Parts: sequence; structure tokens; C-alpha cells
Amino acid sequence: MILSNKLGITNQIELAKTEEKISKQKAKQLFDSGDIHKAAIGRFAGLAFIHSYLFGDIYDFAGKIRDVNIAKGNFRFAPVMYLETSLQHIDAMPQSTFEQIVEKYVEMNVAHPFREGNGRATRIWLDLILKKEIQQVVDWNLVDKEEYLSAMQRSPVKDLEIKTLLKAALTDQINDRTLYMKGIDISYYYEGYSEFKTEDL
Repeated sequence: MILSNKLGITNQIELAKTEEKISKQKAKQLFDSGDIHKAAIGRFAGLAFIHSYLFGDIYDFAGKIRDVNIAKGNFRFAPVMYLETSLQHIDAMPQSTFEQIVEKYVEMNVAHPFREGNGRATRIWLDLILKKEIQQVVDWNLVDKEEYLSAMQRSPVKDLEIKTLLKAALTDQINDRTLYMKGIDISYYYEGYSEFKTEDL
């Protein structure tokens, strides 16, 4: 199914390429303009701001809570009828330690509040919490794609795996532009997007 988009694109491959290019340009702008500092740290409002920033030129639903139930494989994300309550619960979760932050991240992944682009927006959101609370961020280049995806898949049941994986990749280079740009590329690569390098756009 091709997602309805503002650009009138009806070809799936073309939409994927265009989405990657535009949203990576926006991710770059988010950092370079300083707009990234406008996001409410650890709140759904902050995640919605990031999502809207990345995907607002492409989709009408950018930054808006989804109104359809979605699943990946045989895992069903939070049902629409419980989504608002789930997001309020996540907002209230503590975030002062690495463990608490990853627990919050796992819960947000289960909520999957948007129609598309959840993972990419939520990884930026995660790094902002880590940066503010423990003065570290994830060097995503050190996190293997398959290990990350399988750890995230199992995280609603047991989050030790994802905690171990991310903890090993922490760095104190919290304002490093190159690290951020490479992180965007890796984040997109996890989702199957690797046509463009953020730095070149």
C-alpha cells in the first residue's frame, strides 16, 4: 500500500527515495538550525515536533497520533483506543538514569504513535533524553543492524538485550555534528533506507 502523500507520488520506490532525501535534509536542518533544542525532552510533544519536522513536507499525518492500528510481522503496536493513555503514561515515566531512559524508549516503541517514520524520529528523541540526563548519546555506528532489530523486537518482554547493546555504544561526544549526521544515516539504514548520505544533501 502506498501512503497518501503531499507530493502526489504513486510509485512506491519513488516515494521511498523521495521520503529519504527530504527527511534526511530536514534531519540535517534540525541540527544545524538549532531547532532540535525546541523539542520537549522525554515528552510525546517533543517526539511529535521531531516527527513533524522530518516528515511534514511529505505527509499530512506528520506529528499526528495515528488513527489506524498497525503491526510489524506478528507484533501489534498499541491499539488506537489506548494510544492517548499510553502516551500520557510514557510522559510520566522517570528518565534520570540510563536504564529508565531505555525503558521509556522501549515503551514509546511499543506505542508507535505515528503512521510511519516512528523508529527514525524516536531514535533522535532517545538521544536528546540521553544528552540532557546523562550527558551521553548513542554512537549508532557501533550498533549492528540485525542485533538492534532483534533486541528491539524482544524488548517489550525483556529489555536487557537492548540496554546492553546501547550501553556499549554510548559516547560523550554529545555535540559532535559528524556523529549526529552518521547516526541519521545508520538510523535510516535500519529501516532499509540507504540511497543518500545526510552530509551530502
